[in-house]
Amino acid sequence: MKSVQKTSVFLGLGGNLGDPLAAFRRTRQALGEHPAVSDCQASPLYQTPPVGGPAGQPDYLNAVLRLETQLRPRELLALCLGIEQAEGRERLEHWGARTLDIDLLLHGQHQIKEEDLEIPHPRMLERRFVLEPLVALSPDLCHPISRLKLSETLSRLPEIKNILLLTLTW
Repeated sequence: MKSVQKTSVFLGLGGNLGDPLAAFRRTRQALGEHPAVSDCQASPLYQTPPVGGPAGQPDYLNAVLRLETQLRPRELLALCLGIEQAEGRERLEHWGARTLDIDLLLHGQHQIKEEDLEIPHPRMLERRFVLEPLVALSPDLCHPISRLKLSETLSRLPEIKNILLLTLTW
């Protein structure tokens, strides 16, 4: 039987309803217990102001997970959507408040552009709340399309007030 090669994957986590940190911990545990996932590592945890979406939202917690997986992009997406649903995610309003959001940021060197799946994540290079934890976790990581180090991309983004590093480990 041919074995499937493991791929390094980065997932962005965000949430601002309920207890996002508890949801992040359960997400990390669920991923770590999956038979096709290993070596799940977490970035520091950040508190960030909401970007876009309806006014009056509470601040978000954001983090990034790095893992090794044999799951193909669509299989991983389905797993992540199931975890979001188990955490009470409701998609009532575009960019609205949520208990948990899991974004598939990078899946090895894959490049996919379909209606419901785009890898690398199409807006990750514009979002400090994604790049801060991503670069903290993997400072030498390069974007598979631009080939730029993500730390360089982060340094070029405008500063945003009120991004707080909450803890290095969670």
